[in-house]
Amino acid sequence: MKLVVFLLLLQVSGFVDSRCFCQVTGELDDCTCDVETIDGFNNEQLFPKLQTLLESDYFRFYKVNLNKPCPFWTASSHCGLRDCAVTPCSPNEVPEGIVSPSHNKYSAEANEKMAECEKAQHLGAVDVSLSDETKEALQDWSKYDEEAERFCVVDDEGSPDSQYVDLLLNPERFTGYKGLEAWQIWNSIYEENCFKPYTINRPLNPDSFHSSSVGDARNFYSWLEGQCVEKRAFYRLISGLHASINIHLSARYLLDDSWFQRKWGHNVSEFRQRFDSELTAGEGPKRLRNLYFLYLIELRALAKALPFFQQQTFHLYTGRPEEDKKHKEQLLQIVQLARSFPLHFNETSLFSGDNKEAAKLKEDIRLAFLNISRIMDCVGCFKCRLWGKLQTQGLGTALKILFSEQQIEALSVSSNQRPSFKLNRQEIVSLLNAFGRITTSIRELKNFRSMLAEER
Repeated sequence: MKLVVFLLLLQVSGFVDSRCFCQVTGELDDCTCDVETIDGFNNEQLFPKLQTLLESDYFRFYKVNLNKPCPFWTASSHCGLRDCAVTPCSPNEVPEGIVSPSHNKYSAEANEKMAECEKAQHLGAVDVSLSDETKEALQDWSKYDEEAERFCVVDDEGSPDSQYVDLLLNPERFTGYKGLEAWQIWNSIYEENCFKPYTINRPLNPDSFHSSSVGDARNFYSWLEGQCVEKRAFYRLISGLHASINIHLSARYLLDDSWFQRKWGHNVSEFRQRFDSELTAGEGPKRLRNLYFLYLIELRALAKALPFFQQQTFHLYTGRPEEDKKHKEQLLQIVQLARSFPLHFNETSLFSGDNKEAAKLKEDIRLAFLNISRIMDCVGCFKCRLWGKLQTQGLGTALKILFSEQQIEALSVSSNQRPSFKLNRQEIVSLLNAFGRITTSIRELKNFRSMLAEER
């Protein structure tokens, strides 16, 4: 009881801030980078450039199906809070080039050239015509092959229930969505998809800020350190994503809800509640370190995708040629900047053991993340569901890129072969916007540090 009173006095007096719990420093586990290098690179160089690009039409419009039923349990109801609502675009708000049904518009020219080459190669050769049944079977096989490479569900773009959403008009922020249903989402993610046995208790349950025993924390981290680097990395990615989302909610919190105004801004108390080591049984700083780990993974994926984006036949197609050309140049500048980062995560350390065992482990992790992407359809708050689906899809696309190195390196403008590595518009938009959310989190940490320093 005395300890509780003491902590309350610390909060009231402001001395709690002096612990600098959000001043995460030093090298990160399982990689050679340090957080100071990331802060400087992100806040001074990459963040402002990426935010400008994400305001362009190609990246601000995201097609999503928010009406898919939860595949795992019966959801009680959708969130009735007004801030949970998502406003879809009207047909005339989305550029015609984006709405056009042509498949992979940015690579249409490449498809035509390859088709001509293939036709020329077949002249004078044996009859290679296929029956309609065989063509349909080949399409099914091709679709199966593409699905086998994905780490997340990408089925929204072609769905008749999908709608375009302007991400700038539906920003991620605190909506008031919490309680048992929100807890169930994170609990399912951590307990059922992070390879953790039920006998090992997490140090602190998501969205629950009650103290846990020292023994729970000790047992959990002893178990985690005993896992292979791939499973440790998987847990840290999920924890980092969770931390990033919590930073967004703390940075865009509803501070004033009166009849004449609604004001959104930084809620330092909410940030403390989610990350202060004293208020989270020591878990807050660990979550922030996992955020930096997530940043390195998505930064590395973006850098490795450079050959794909450099293809002459790749376009950010909206139907406005001059703007499209300008935005592709901006994208290439950002990806080249990402590639210049001096301390990239080395993904070659992953899945490097016995080929058979490595392949099984990779498939287990792919299926686990695929499952997490499906859980997003169980989120009751539509705005939370929108950003949850986008960010998991973006991270899934990043993982797809990281483990498609050979296919990406084989890309060549002059090649007559149809490329084996592809990204559709949905994957590209989610990849950049998801990374944009992570870069925003790193930048917001700087803002919260400044606010905490001012309160001392």
